[in-house]
Amino acid sequence: MPERLTVVQVLPALESGGVERGTLELARHLVELGHRSIVISAGGRMVESLIRAGSEHLSWDVGHKGLTTLRYVPRLRRYLRAQAVDILHARSRMPAWVAYLAWRGMDPIARPRFVTTVHGLYSVNPYSAVMVKGERVIAVSAAVRDYILRAYPRTDPARIRLIPRGIDPAHHPPGYRPPPAWLAAWQAQYPQLAGKRLITLPGRITRLKGHEDFIALVSRLKALGEPVHGLIVGGVHPRKRRYLDELRARIAAAGLERDISFTGARDDLREIMAVSDLVLSLSAQPESFGRTVLEALALGVPVAGYDHGGVGEQLRRHYPQGCVPLRDLDALVQVCLGLLHTPPPVDVRGLPTLAAMLAATVDLYRELLSASPATGR
Repeated sequence: MPERLTVVQVLPALESGGVERGTLELARHLVELGHRSIVISAGGRMVESLIRAGSEHLSWDVGHKGLTTLRYVPRLRRYLRAQAVDILHARSRMPAWVAYLAWRGMDPIARPRFVTTVHGLYSVNPYSAVMVKGERVIAVSAAVRDYILRAYPRTDPARIRLIPRGIDPAHHPPGYRPPPAWLAAWQAQYPQLAGKRLITLPGRITRLKGHEDFIALVSRLKALGEPVHGLIVGGVHPRKRRYLDELRARIAAAGLERDISFTGARDDLREIMAVSDLVLSLSAQPESFGRTVLEALALGVPVAGYDHGGVGEQLRRHYPQGCVPLRDLDALVQVCLGLLHTPPPVDVRGLPTLAAMLAATVDLYRELLSASPATGR
């Protein structure tokens, strides 16, 4: 087993999101340990940070959902051979198909070891099944592990490793307050927030994230005389512009134009959550993990979210006062009122850490490399 590993991670793009952040965190950790880190994606605004931290990047659009993407299979196979790659780690379905087909066509003795991470509770079909074809399959939460075993019962449980996503306590310390310069710029950009209780919904603009329920929540709280302002923090893909227009029209129809703001994509979510009175997670479909839930709790900020999937798992374990039955708006209003007026303190002890997640991933790599190819699967 080599001392210096060469690890290739593949994913669709590096624009924003939890999968992308996890990829960068692992890449940085590998470089810090003296390993060679390579990421293959269509690129995006996070590539600069990746390269600055010492990783390499190949701009291949392996995430495009179409048969033409399979042209990357022989190219990737040649690349894996030429670079003597030790670990091939796929983090999304289309890139995983490219990776799997390239890997499967190589000599089992000489090829890299193949790892997949199941980041989502995907629809159950042959296309999604590629995510359980890894020699080791990382589940980012117990909810994901249960999903794998339920949806793909032929998957050997011995190949599954539960490695929860984690937060960096040094980056998200309890009681963190943004620096004065940030606060001044924030207050200048959003003067409408002055004197209001800030409730924040992080997440990209997509129908899955519960924006309609968030708008209804702000409307109900305002009707009760609560001085709240709703903040929707997340970017919008060009294909989702119509949905953003729908949300703006819904806000206007409810007379909430002065009560809800969109920030677009931001790189300062930590600071935004730190100045929030309450953070929400309202996805209609179960999330695989719910990273912003843990990040907000680590800062000491109360969180309310629907009690299903990974979000429910995290809240039940670390902040049960924030659990809300799925799509129960009356319960959501009552929970939010309680958290806004008399929030129970957040106990940050026991929150999963980024260091533990990274160490467990590298340990998995070494475990797999020490197993024979015949038994690795």
